[in-house]
Amino acid sequence: MTGTDLAFTAYRQVARLFGLLTPAFLAWRQAKGKEHPERLAERKGIAGLPRPAGKLVWLHGASVGESVTLLPLVPGFIERGFQVLVTSGTLTSSRMIESRLPAGAVHQFVPLDVPKFARRFVAHWRPDLVVFIESELWPNLIYEAARAGARIALINARMSERSARRWQKAPRFIAGVLRRLDLCLAQSQMDGERFASLGADQVYITGNLKYDAPPPAVDREELAEMAALIGSRPVWVAASTHDGEEEIAVAVHQRLGERFPLLLTILAPRHPERGAKIAAHARREGLKVVQRSQGALPAPGTQVYVADTIGDLGLLYRSTSVVFMGKSLVAGGGQNPIEAAKLGCAVLHGPMVHNFAEAYEVLDEAEAAMEVFDTEELTEALASLLADSARLRRMARTAAETMEKLAGATRRTMYAIDKLIAAASQ
Repeated sequence: MTGTDLAFTAYRQVARLFGLLTPAFLAWRQAKGKEHPERLAERKGIAGLPRPAGKLVWLHGASVGESVTLLPLVPGFIERGFQVLVTSGTLTSSRMIESRLPAGAVHQFVPLDVPKFARRFVAHWRPDLVVFIESELWPNLIYEAARAGARIALINARMSERSARRWQKAPRFIAGVLRRLDLCLAQSQMDGERFASLGADQVYITGNLKYDAPPPAVDREELAEMAALIGSRPVWVAASTHDGEEEIAVAVHQRLGERFPLLLTILAPRHPERGAKIAAHARREGLKVVQRSQGALPAPGTQVYVADTIGDLGLLYRSTSVVFMGKSLVAGGGQNPIEAAKLGCAVLHGPMVHNFAEAYEVLDEAEAAMEVFDTEELTEALASLLADSARLRRMARTAAETMEKLAGATRRTMYAIDKLIAAASQ
């Protein structure tokens, strides 16, 4: 037995032991509101739907961001005669996907990476083609799909320098996983080089699919109502914020209050269930607050609007020209700025944006985004932009134009996958 085989066998043994803890693990997640109570069986590979007849492609994205990126590919696979199965691992992503999938595509929760769950899942769905996105490398799922004869592609593949260093400590294991991929389509040259150095074959650079993802939808009547309510008030959105960043946003509002007495601050937390806590903090600071989850809209006297609901970023981004993207001053990694930029928003962000480093770098270089390091700098940046409408419009327009120039990864990805499909048919 080779070193690669030994490493993989050890992983499978550990995964089998984890499988024994699955009931307790899923119960704990359900109690935290992280699992669908009626669909827990899917997490153990038990399908909630029959397999449709014909060729089937299985697309998997971990959460909302990855799932949104996959959606533009779905019509292309349907046009090529495939039934489409999309999996994800979070409640939020499942709700988003199910509301946007066309006929010919279905959603299931991805099974935990336990051998018997993976085997059960693959045996039911019998995918002809498997497409994972970004850094989703689940060894048992990949192993069972490859053993069943499916072609496997990792698309929009990304690997940070830190992740590459970690994988270098288990070179035989990661090489064994990557060599089961028939195709690796990387976001950038650097990503491609890291995957190749770790053992991936057939590595090509296709660009970032996130630049092709359509901006979030909006109800036009809701948008018109929101625009009428905001009127000419200065407004900014703190989007996808994490614990600690809402406190910063509230402090920023207070500092700007004297200069911009009509200022409206919209807080859209990454985890909407934290809305009540955020609203309570803002009230303790003496601000007038309403919550979207309670059916409220910003009134003339509202100072802070807590948008603690799912699926409303399309509305919020269209209601402002400047957005602070969260998880960049606290927690770290950054949230995706592409949707906001596509919808014509100048982007402010902290220094911790390595999850979307390329997008932020491009926006910063185009002067469509601005880096801030703390509460004081965020306050100064907002004050400058809100006081200079011409500059703000220029940044916002440049943001949208920059995103448009970076599109095209979907076409390149489907071209590469077409070649894989053709090779599999020979």
